[in-house]
Amino acid sequence: MSKFVNKKTACSIFGHKIVTVRNVTGHFKEFKCTCCGIELTNDLQDRKTFLTPELKEINETLLDHYNRRRVLSL
Repeated sequence: MSKFVNKKTACSIFGHKIVTVRNVTGHFKEFKCTCCGIELTNDLQDRKTFLTPELKEINETLLDHYNRRRVLSL
């Protein structure tokens, strides 16, 4: 537990080290902090928000729809 508190404290002082984990579409992406492991996604205004289970399910549905549409257009 102390390691997590130290990493969380480091992120609160120095800021998160955000990397892109997955491109859902050309506009929506999922991000993760390499230090503390917090997961983020972008919303309709292109701001980063916490990735809740509801948003994760929405991204899965959006990715499925996007891929299905791409396959049908070929």
